[in-house]
Parts: sequence; C-alpha cells; structure tokens
Amino acid sequence: MTYHAPQDDILFAMTHGAGMASGIESGVYADLADGAAASILEEACKIAENVLAPINKAGDLHGAKLKDGVVTTAPGWVEAYAKWREGGWSGVTAPEKFGGMGLPHLLNTACMEVWTSANMAFMLCPMLSFGAVDAIDRHGSQHLKDTWLAKLISGQWPATMNLTEPQAGSDLAALRSKAERAADGTYRITGQKIFITYGEHDLSDNIVHLVLARLPDAPEGTRGISLFLVPKFLLNADGSPGGRNDLRCTGLEHKMGIHASPTCSMSFGDNGGAVGWLVGEENRGLNCMFTMMNNARLGVGVQGVALGERAYQLALSWAHERKQGKAADYAGAGMAPIIHHPDVRRNLMTMKAMVQAARVICYMTADSIDRSHRLGDEASRKTAGERAGLLTPLAKAFSTDIGNEAASLGVQVHGGMGFIEETGAAQHMRDVRIAGIYEGTNGIQAIDLVTRKLGLSGADAVRREIAGMLAVVEQVRAANAPVFGHMGERLADAVAAFERATAWMLDKTGSSMEDALAGAAPYLRLFGLARGGTGLAVLALAAHRLSSGAEDEAQAGRIAVARFFAENIAVGAGGLEAAVTGGAESLKGAGAALRMSA
Repeated sequence: MTYHAPQDDILFAMTHGAGMASGIESGVYADLADGAAASILEEACKIAENVLAPINKAGDLHGAKLKDGVVTTAPGWVEAYAKWREGGWSGVTAPEKFGGMGLPHLLNTACMEVWTSANMAFMLCPMLSFGAVDAIDRHGSQHLKDTWLAKLISGQWPATMNLTEPQAGSDLAALRSKAERAADGTYRITGQKIFITYGEHDLSDNIVHLVLARLPDAPEGTRGISLFLVPKFLLNADGSPGGRNDLRCTGLEHKMGIHASPTCSMSFGDNGGAVGWLVGEENRGLNCMFTMMNNARLGVGVQGVALGERAYQLALSWAHERKQGKAADYAGAGMAPIIHHPDVRRNLMTMKAMVQAARVICYMTADSIDRSHRLGDEASRKTAGERAGLLTPLAKAFSTDIGNEAASLGVQVHGGMGFIEETGAAQHMRDVRIAGIYEGTNGIQAIDLVTRKLGLSGADAVRREIAGMLAVVEQVRAANAPVFGHMGERLADAVAAFERATAWMLDKTGSSMEDALAGAAPYLRLFGLARGGTGLAVLALAAHRLSSGAEDEAQAGRIAVARFFAENIAVGAGGLEAAVTGGAESLKGAGAALRMSA
C-alpha cells in the first residue's frame, strides 16, 4: 500500500488542537493566514507521497554502504534529496536574512510528520540540520553565521550532531574527545564518536559536524564540555569546499531498522587534529547543544507519530482486504474481511486514537515554541517557553512509545503475514524502535520531566497545564452531547489522577528523589493519557460544532476517536497513579530478584 498523507487530520489538529486558529486571529500566526498553512502543507504532502515514499522500501532493502572511507546512500536517495532541497524545505523555520522562510515551527512539525511517515531513514538527515541551524543562529559568532548558515539553510551542506562515545553512552560527563586551542583562534579536535546519523554520505559536497569535546583546562563533568563546528571539508577563500579536514568515517552500524540511514562511527584528529570553530562559550557547550537536542527531541517525537500513522494506514488497508472467518455484522458471502471482527477493530481504533493523541501533543509543543518567540511581551514569551519545556519530554517519550505500540499492533492486525517482510508492517516496527532510545532514552525524558520541568516557576507551569485540561473537561460536560458518551467523566478521572500524582511527585522531588525517580516513567505516561485525551476532546468539541449532520463522516470520526481514547485508554490513569505513588517500595526490594550487588 502507498502512503497517503492525512492532510485534513493534520490541519484540523493544527487549527483546533494546537491553537493555530487563535494564533491567526491574534496575529501570532499572521504568516499562516488565508490558507497559507494548507497550501504549504499540500506541497509538502506531494513531496512525501511522490518522492520520498516510493524509495522507502528499496532503501530498507539496499541500505547505506561504506567502501574505502566513502559512504553511498541507497538508490534514489541523491535525487530525492535534490528534489527536496529544490523546494526550499530545509529553510522553513530558518531566519530570512540567511535565506530561510521564517515560518512557524508548528508548520514545519506538520511537514516533518508527512515526510517522516513517507521515509523515516531519509528524513533523519534534514531533521538534524534544522536543529543545527537553530543552535548556530542562537549561539554562534557572526563569523560562523555568515560563513555557514546560508549553506545549511539551503540544505546544500547538511549537519550532524556528534555527542556519544563508546564509553559514555548517554552520560555526557564521561566524554573524552579533546580540543586544543590553536594560534589562529580555531581549535584542533581529536577523539572518537559513535552513532552519528549521516556522519558520512553522498548527498552533498560538504557536511557540517557539531562536536562536543573538552579543553585541556576544562572542569570535570558536563560543566567542562565545549561545542565546536567541524566541517568535513575546510573552505577556500571563495567559500567553496577545499581540503579535507582531519576526520573520517570508520564504520557503519548494522542496525535493526532505518537501514538506509548511515549511522557512522567517526574518528577526529588521526593526523594532528580536525580544525574546528567554537560555538558559544568555552565549557558551555551543553547550553548550545541543548538548543539542537530539544529541537531534535520534538522531531523524534514526531517520528513516533509518523510511523504510528504509517503503520495504522497499512493495517487498516490490510483489514479491509484480508478475509477470514465469520462475523456477526457481515452479511456478505463467504469469509468476512477481518475489519468486521471486534478485536481487529479494537486494535485499529487503539492505533488511530493513540497516534492522534500523540500528534496533538507534538503540535501543542511546537505551538508553544512558536509563542515563546513570537508573543509580544516578555512575560507571555516566558510562560510559553515554560510550557514548551514541560511538554518537550512528553512529546518525545510518550509519542515514541505510542509509535512503537502502534507499529506492534500493526503487525498483530496482519497476523502471521505481519511477521513476513513483504507486507511492510515489520519495517515500520523495526524503524520506529530506535525513536524511544536516541536523543535521550524515554527513561531519561521521564527523569528530565520530574526533576527539571515540574519545578518551572515554582510548579506554576504544570499547574497551568492542569488548569487547561480541567477547563476542557468542563467544556465536554457542558456540551452535554450524547455522542460524547462518558468522555467527560473518564477524562475528569484521568486529569484528577494526574493532578494527585503531580502533587505527590512535587513532594517527593523535595524529600525522596529515589521515590520520585522510581515513579517517573509511569508519571510521564499518565501525563500523556491526561494531556492526549483532553487534546483529542478539544478536537471532538470542534468537530461537534462544525458537524454538518449525521452524514459528516469526518467530524463523526474525530468524535469517535476522542470517545474511544477516553473510554478505553485514558481509563488506565488510575493504575498509573498507583504505580507512581506506590511502586517505589517494590522496586527497592527488587535487588534480590535482579541479583544486584552493591
């Protein structure tokens, strides 16, 4: 089955769930008014369906190849990247003074979803460049901006993010890569990096690496890390690529999925040191890198939505085509299409509802990022920025968990054929599995949420979020629409469970951090159920207002999805609350079962 971009659902989520309609009315999104968002998204969908999706399967089968230090991408990759670049898509949110469009992150997030659904392995390269542009624009010197931003924004020179090392994993305090100051104001970088997405490839004539390394006199730990821009090729006087820098790809990882994305091990400074330029201040590299990482974390969350959507579309098509057994509501001859079986419908509705809940969370996050830059007064920008900070770990972890679960359910709907590569269901499950791991594992996202984000402005940020959810519950109740079923009651229970768990978590982060960390992951999941369920309820309320009658299948479908989520998925909130507030003791006693030693 070919991919069909769900443009109407995406626009509805942007407009009503994420706040684009109110943003257009207030002027925050003046550049998306008069149908601009729909027109741009339509063109992005064409690229997804006609350029990226057709090469996805071939890319998975062929993969990237390394020979004599040169990486070649899968057939069609170079041509697809050129077509994607020609549309100016690499500069959607980038500053206009360097050739970008300066459009909202909300719009780019929607574009990223359809491109990633079409071809996740391909879109990993541009996703990193978006973050690199933000990092250099915010923290780089004027010289770095003038030299590199235009080429990055045009997509001519993609970027990478070099964090992880063999001994370090997610613990950046353990990094060993070194940087030495040179007399000309540059630095010489030496060290090894692993898991570098698109660290080497043939899509462009240069690659811009952003590399974390330590100076000789740097303090220990994460406070002694600096960030450097290290290009594959140094530049000639006219700005064209010149001599090769002292860096190379030493190997490609053999991965479970995203085979067409070259995941490289990199060596810097084998012959004296790779030339690099400092980004930001010495020993404050993580401040700069987190600009790129937070951008990437939302992008990875969108990957969960995108692959969940792709898996759902494939499973839905299969369920209509595959015939097996008898079904009570099927009046046709012979075996019934399996979509008539209640358990199959339950799986499909679970996929659809979870994916749409994750989508609205990601779009809310993007909207908050936009408002943190675009609102007129500092206080409002601060409030929006705190909301973006609160929602980012949720968007990354909840959405990628959902992507994994939806892809697994997609295989289940296919039955035994789902375990066979030819159907395509297995590829989505293999590809999306990494999304819960990189850019900070989902466990790390939960730790970030409870230890850093809950306390923003004395916990006012999370209290504002809870107040917003409670307001949605009251709107659902006030609508008194029979078609909503028990949506209001179920969501009220979920939000109440999250509110109680939040109070417990705020207390424990101040009195028993071990207890708080033990409950962090179920707490994030509980947050996702409450926020995702109320986000879908907002869409249901809008659909109910806009419905033209019983024959309006699109709006009826949106209401049905929100009701299903509330009555079948959000009801898990009570159990999650119990795990958050009462699971620590059993975890402390697990040492014997796990045979742990001191």
